[in-house]
Amino acid sequence: MPVPVLRFDQGRLTVLDQTRLPQETVLVALEDLDAVDEAIRALRVRGAPLIGVTAAFGVCVAVRAAQERGEALRLGRAAVERLRRSRPTAVNLFWALARMEDKLRELPDAGWREALEREARAILAEGEAQDAAMVAHGLSLLQPGARVITHCNTGPLATGARGTALGVLIAAHRQLGGLHVYVDETRPRWQGARLTTWELAGHHVPHTLMVDSAAATLLARGGLHSVWVGADRIAANGDTANKIGTYALALAAHHHGVPFYVVAPSSTVDLALDSGADIPIEERAEEEVSTPEGAPLAPPGTPVWNPAFDVTPAALVRAIVTERGVIHGPRFNLRAALAPAPHPA
Repeated sequence: MPVPVLRFDQGRLTVLDQTRLPQETVLVALEDLDAVDEAIRALRVRGAPLIGVTAAFGVCVAVRAAQERGEALRLGRAAVERLRRSRPTAVNLFWALARMEDKLRELPDAGWREALEREARAILAEGEAQDAAMVAHGLSLLQPGARVITHCNTGPLATGARGTALGVLIAAHRQLGGLHVYVDETRPRWQGARLTTWELAGHHVPHTLMVDSAAATLLARGGLHSVWVGADRIAANGDTANKIGTYALALAAHHHGVPFYVVAPSSTVDLALDSGADIPIEERAEEEVSTPEGAPLAPPGTPVWNPAFDVTPAALVRAIVTERGVIHGPRFNLRAALAPAPHPA
């Protein structure tokens, strides 16, 4: 990345404001819990893994002014509860906050600031290692000269490291050569048009932007190798919640016999949920659809339904790639596939 997506230094959290891309590259200091919460809700920080990392450091920001352990414990727990309400679908948020909450329970009398920061940095470092492993596993599913489709944004901007699905595609172009990526614009916030194209251009990967509704026609014309997406939450049976429009893309890919791949760290898999029917779907402001970027499109007062995500049934998914390897579908048992390895006797 030409600029850091996230930085935590001497108690100060700074993030790249992704709502300003690609026109401006602006770093924003998140000085307090209010600023962290707003940055996550307003999509200044987005991408399931990066949301989790930001929330973890947000707890560190929240306790910065505390003078003693008891005050830090109170402020930290309040931060965890508030940030849990910021985005309901991305499970990485809850996973990271649960880790920070566990760390709060065992907070030492001295050095508690450092203990919380170490845990947040560990979450970031583990994410970096997971990205590298996912890229390596995902490369096994591609070939030189592949023409692929991706939806939303799943590159370094979404994780703070290599990225998930887009990280695989960037690496594939560099290592296999000849890749061409067709990018869905990803309405209504245009993460594909604004962010994915920006990242692909920065990595010199050939790409073409298209409206979301053109993907089915492109698949019908043939010659597509595969479709690649990330995930915000995956149920134990492989049902996958991702940016709205993913389900329609998966249906079109399935109809035309094109493999549909999901790339996400194991922290995105919610083994407590049996199926995608249990995944909470965030609904966002009507203005994102009716008045995007402040430009009125629909007549005033037009009712709007604006779900931010949809759920793709596991039957449409050819494989799920995590840092643990490639899990082939369409029948998934992620509780078994992602079970901890037994300790040697």
